Amino acid sequence: MRRHLVTAALVASFLVPLSGAHAAVADDEPVNLALAGTATASSVELDRADFVAAQVNDGNTATRWSSKYADDNWIQVRLAAPAKIDHVTLRWPNACARDFVLQTSADGATWTDVASLRRDTCPRTDVIDVASQAPVSYVRMQGRQRWSTYGYSVSEFEIWDRPPAPPKPVLGLVPRPVEVQEQGGTPYTLHKNTRVVAAGRDARAPAEYLARALRPATGHRLPVVTAGEGVAPIVVEVGPGKGPAGHEDEGYRLSVAPGRIAIAASTPNGALNGVQTLRQLFPQWVESGSAVPARWTAPAVTITDYPRFAHRGMMLDVARSFYPVAEVKAAVDAAARFKINRLHLHLTDDQGWRIAVGDPATNPSGIDYGLLTRVGGATAMTERGTEPGITGFYTKADYAEIVRYAGENGMTVIPEIDLPGHVNSALHSVPQLNTAGAQPRLKPGETTVPHNGTGSVGYSSLDAAAPVTYEFAQHVLAEIAAMTPGPYLHIGGDEAHVTPHADYVKMVDAFTAAVKGLGKTVVGWNEYAGTALPQGDAVVQFWNGSLAAVAKAVNERGAKAILSPAANTYVPQKQDSRQLQGGTWACGGVCGLDRHYNWDPGTYVPGVAESSVLGVESALWGEFIRRIGQAQYYSFPRLIATAEVGWTPQNQRDYAGFSTRLSVIGGRLTVAGVNFFPTADVPWRLQVLGLPVTVRAGQAAGATWTVTAPGHAADGLKASIAWSDGVTEEVTLTTPRAASIPDMRVNDAFTARSDRSFAGPGRYTGTLTVRPTGLAPVQGALTVTVKD
Repeated sequence: MRRHLVTAALVASFLVPLSGAHAAVADDEPVNLALAGTATASSVELDRADFVAAQVNDGNTATRWSSKYADDNWIQVRLAAPAKIDHVTLRWPNACARDFVLQTSADGATWTDVASLRRDTCPRTDVIDVASQAPVSYVRMQGRQRWSTYGYSVSEFEIWDRPPAPPKPVLGLVPRPVEVQEQGGTPYTLHKNTRVVAAGRDARAPAEYLARALRPATGHRLPVVTAGEGVAPIVVEVGPGKGPAGHEDEGYRLSVAPGRIAIAASTPNGALNGVQTLRQLFPQWVESGSAVPARWTAPAVTITDYPRFAHRGMMLDVARSFYPVAEVKAAVDAAARFKINRLHLHLTDDQGWRIAVGDPATNPSGIDYGLLTRVGGATAMTERGTEPGITGFYTKADYAEIVRYAGENGMTVIPEIDLPGHVNSALHSVPQLNTAGAQPRLKPGETTVPHNGTGSVGYSSLDAAAPVTYEFAQHVLAEIAAMTPGPYLHIGGDEAHVTPHADYVKMVDAFTAAVKGLGKTVVGWNEYAGTALPQGDAVVQFWNGSLAAVAKAVNERGAKAILSPAANTYVPQKQDSRQLQGGTWACGGVCGLDRHYNWDPGTYVPGVAESSVLGVESALWGEFIRRIGQAQYYSFPRLIATAEVGWTPQNQRDYAGFSTRLSVIGGRLTVAGVNFFPTADVPWRLQVLGLPVTVRAGQAAGATWTVTAPGHAADGLKASIAWSDGVTEEVTLTTPRAASIPDMRVNDAFTARSDRSFAGPGRYTGTLTVRPTGLAPVQGALTVTVKD
């Protein structure tokens, strides 16, 4: 992963309005000049009165202008008075232009082309930089190519005289804490001599975690001690009664004052949750993998916080396409920041078997369990995706390391062995499982069924009448249980379409009893809800199908529910129509960020009380996705939405507030090297970081700035440098990795560079101003020290 986005000498960042002569302009509200203008068009679709040109500047996105069915059509607005224009926003509800030109004119007769644009999505919003040097009277959209056989449709033609005002400062805390009080005044400042104090026997692990998280970017030693406080200490205190009453398992209190930070919790996991919140209070550059000599401050706040649900999970389908241990750790790192506390590993499926199983001391059927990984570990998906599925498997040592690392990050591992369906890989690997009642049937000459790397489901099954089925399942489940310290063992149970119902019930009842006998709580997909689940000791994970069956299992068998409804938690369902990979069946189209946020687990299952819901889980299936970069691109930021759904009380959640807080997180994800999808309706914020430098007189300074700008392209970011000696420069922002939706990547941070030299000694301040099209400018300053 891209951990080293900023170099060792980067310093403090700024997100401020323009200063000096520009300050008054930046403080004024921008004006949409189109509202007072007059709109005309070359044609109107079907000559209908409700499609006329005046609909584009009425301030109502529910109305629109539509043209006749020809490419050469235009819509224009004559301003009430000539004016300079900063940018234009065109809102296309449908029937967009594939190719158009934005033009301006002083007299309505002679036109100047401002921008020629080609776009490949519809509906959409286009923001076009104009920055006119002289007043104009007309602005026109001149169409060149329609989206389809219909004409053009524009709901609003907005003509703005200046950029928007800078966004208001916001604490980018996600998930939103239960209670936050901003104290104002002097912030806390982390010093090079700060110590992390672990108060209480169980405080050591979360205190060490915090120190490890802060050391790379700050460059500070941050020793963890058990006594004394010193300069600006951070105190992590764990013990009975320290956390919020009634929420001891994961609750915490966090206090940030000018000279001290205190995290108090009743458990180490509660303290770790406080640590994750504290990370979000420091500047985003704290996520850098190398030292940033910034002034590390955190605002003075008092927070009391605890989760709504105990289970906030993410599932990785490692069976269809494998994720090596390092990639699983990267997934854990990214998710833990948002208090995800369950890692569900889908270890087996038709396409592959990913976990090593040893041979038992007593082996009646003579199964060579090593075949599961020697054969099944060497297969994967062969269809869909950008490449064939990745093969591989986890040794017992690998699995132990995943469990250890997940636990260090506050996560419990839930392993899944999918039974009695989704077993083609096991059948392909182990001859003894291919009995008369197993599916698919053997063909003449076969000893095992062929590998099937397609996305087909529901065609495989174990044999309910064969003793080897139960011998195999009992041993595999026992091995996995012995390797897993957590309380849960998932047996799948989904999509067993070719298994007769009576056989399905017989096998599942045996498997769930086996799990209980191993001292674990059984988990299964909702298809298994109608079986004889262990009374008061089972979990039903809903994804699709009968909610009534889930309610019955809860109310009659005392089961708990985990909710993973496909429309609200499944990735890689597409989140944007421009994505080439992914499904659309769950939502009848894209499953955007709003779908993953706007639902209520507490009322989702009729007849089931919130107290019977363990929580929520985001499920990353592997039919389309290969490797961790793609996995993150499809999961984030939707996994963050699921994290807040599982953490924050329902009456404190709203999508607008979430989007605003998430907008601050985008730069943090960029610095951390998390590959995420820059959702269009999130107002991602830009931040600028300057790099001080010392040079000799006459030597090129090589001064650089880093800019995080999620979802932006270099050509949409104009940048200039104003030096304290009066010199100004226009510069071009560059990035080593440009954004690409088809290629599933977000852009890296941008770099601005000045190679100017200085004639004489002194200190020179350079202020970089970045002007994103249609957004408020952002600035960052640095100092060049020039010596003789």
